[in-house]
Amino acid sequence: MNKLTKTTIKKFAAHLNREEKSEATIEKYTRYAQSFLNYLGSTELTKEAVIKWKKGIADQYTAAGANGMISSVNSFLRFIGCPDMCVNKLRTQRVGTLAPERNLEYDDLKRLIDTAEQTGCITIARIMGTILATGIRVSELPFITFESAVSGAATVRLKGKTRSVIVPTDLGVTLLAYAAQKGITSGPIFIDKNGKPLNRRAVWHGMKALCAEANVQPEAVFPHNLRKLFARMYYAQGHNLAELAEILGHSDINTTRRYVATTSAQIRKNMDTLVKNTGLFA
Repeated sequence: MNKLTKTTIKKFAAHLNREEKSEATIEKYTRYAQSFLNYLGSTELTKEAVIKWKKGIADQYTAAGANGMISSVNSFLRFIGCPDMCVNKLRTQRVGTLAPERNLEYDDLKRLIDTAEQTGCITIARIMGTILATGIRVSELPFITFESAVSGAATVRLKGKTRSVIVPTDLGVTLLAYAAQKGITSGPIFIDKNGKPLNRRAVWHGMKALCAEANVQPEAVFPHNLRKLFARMYYAQGHNLAELAEILGHSDINTTRRYVATTSAQIRKNMDTLVKNTGLFA
């Protein structure tokens, strides 16, 4: 294990970049790979050691969380030439409803945005509004440019795929006003003090910092939940799953279907309404 140093992790990151993985994926995979190496320490890398690590994370994390770590480590093991040491993911039963505590509602988002504006966090407020209005991934924010706000459409190029993202008129006006305040006349609108596009970590921390003041459960606050909120709101308008999949850039419509899964609380509300309308128990 002494040979698997930070240099190896850097090479792994470069390998993922060549495979056109997103910035968020590269960060996640390298973080879990480093955590795995820390776990091993001076222990010899064997299949038994990997299985023991898998059992340990299975006891500490949810199945979804553990499987994300397993995918990352398996990718790392293949990269270093040890594909025979990869382990299977945990088996999970498909869930048709969303856990309420992990579900961000529009009222929650409105409070987050209002709090951001009241506390001077205008950039985070505009980013949250942009993701909700377009359904883009946080990694796609660099494609929201001054030019796209003017034209009303952004061209997103990631992972070898290209798609056009509509920038709604009201959002475009808001983005141009924000750009004027920041002195931005071309290129990405959401940038850091060095002029580079804001990364996922900065957006994540900015959103989390608002939770206490906005009285919103932090478990439900992360960038990807804004994208899922957009999906549910758009789907509610016309129930066109294929159209939504195209907007989100999903190649598998089953992924889109998971985005619009109903919460158990909403199912109960719908069933209560149905029964009440029958008049059977009046």
